[in-house]
Amino acid sequence: MPQSIQSMLIGVVMLVLLACPVRAVAALPLAVEGQELPSLAPVLERVTPSVVNVYTQTRVRVRSPLLDDPFFRRFFNVPNRARERVSQSLGSGVIVDADQGYILTNNHVIAGADDISITLADGRSFEAEVIGTDPATDLAMVRIPAEDLKALPFADSRALRVGDFVVAVGNPFGLGQTVTSGIVSALGRNTFRELEFQNFIQTDASINPGNSGGALINLRGELVGINSAIFTPSGGNVGIGFAIPSAMAQSVMDQLAEHGEVRRGTLGIFVQDLTTELAGAFGLQQGAGVLIAEIVSGSSADRAGLLAGDVITAIAGNEVTRALEFHNYEGQFPVGDEVTVDYLRDGRARDVRLSVQAPRTIEGGDLDPRLAGARFEELPMKLRSERVRGVLLGELRADSRLARRGLRPGDVIIGANEGRVRDLGEFEEAITGARGSLYLEILRRGREYVVRLD
Repeated sequence: MPQSIQSMLIGVVMLVLLACPVRAVAALPLAVEGQELPSLAPVLERVTPSVVNVYTQTRVRVRSPLLDDPFFRRFFNVPNRARERVSQSLGSGVIVDADQGYILTNNHVIAGADDISITLADGRSFEAEVIGTDPATDLAMVRIPAEDLKALPFADSRALRVGDFVVAVGNPFGLGQTVTSGIVSALGRNTFRELEFQNFIQTDASINPGNSGGALINLRGELVGINSAIFTPSGGNVGIGFAIPSAMAQSVMDQLAEHGEVRRGTLGIFVQDLTTELAGAFGLQQGAGVLIAEIVSGSSADRAGLLAGDVITAIAGNEVTRALEFHNYEGQFPVGDEVTVDYLRDGRARDVRLSVQAPRTIEGGDLDPRLAGARFEELPMKLRSERVRGVLLGELRADSRLARRGLRPGDVIIGANEGRVRDLGEFEEAITGARGSLYLEILRRGREYVVRLD
């Protein structure tokens, strides 16, 4: 056979092979539960009893501005009362503790709700009570007085890899329990600025309104994430959904069960990404860790001898390559825990044991009577940047002097008495040494204000 014809035949064979329907085989597991034909049905039969539908009602009092006009009310004989409007929403949830009746869902599903109703896969319905919420991660936990529940087991989401098969189970559009499948498209996504802690799993499993709070599972029927949000330019699914990793969800769940809230602590470390330039300066590869930019004076890290310029490579055994990863891991440890931090200094690997401490706060009245009714806190990482330093106005009484001068909780104090302040220590020094009028420089939504207190 001539060489050219032989080559042509080989090419035809290759094209035939490539055209064979192998994608269907590659897109599904070869076997589930020992069955020859690929099917997720046996796994889902175990999982679906653990996924619930969540229905909420919120009563909103609507008042017309005309009711504030006494002439209008008298002339038209209109009673001075507001109308009540009922707003309804829906979502999903996951049973995580069968004995206690605990259900994990998204905070945005139940936020502000007056009534929360849970419908199980077997059709039973119960009124739920809120155990606790954590807006910083968009997680919440409720409880129902039900028996014969089945909890969904947790998997370690840190073992996920891009390309792993996953299945989403939830209540899209109120249709009832619905299952969609896909893969892990990406890990470590941070797309929502309003959330302080975010480390989303991205998936192309179809997630739609109503799926929020539902389960993202692996092919063993274990929980790897809580479905939370989608990216969409049109309002519909475009194959980009996000789930909160199970490792983060479990940490939040444990604290909500114990305290009804998440009591996060701090190690007193501010870090930044190790850029190419910084990595070169330290003789490291980019992504080899995160650089300590600043140590909070008096913190656990300060007492342990950590220094700005050290490179943290892991926290509690979890490798960190970005500042956001460090922040997420730090936020999972409650106050009082001890964690091991691995770091590099002068090219040598070291480790240190640090205690997780409650974030430091100062009562304004302890510094100056004019600041009574205000509580000041260290600036959280989500607000902190290279250009923004200061202290956070965390709580403020409505009848306080600062409130009457227009200050609000969430304002950032960037200066005091004509000097900049970077942290609570500098703020305390500036206020303690004040004589006469007190000047505060306020940052709010990118704009700066000056408030004078005589």
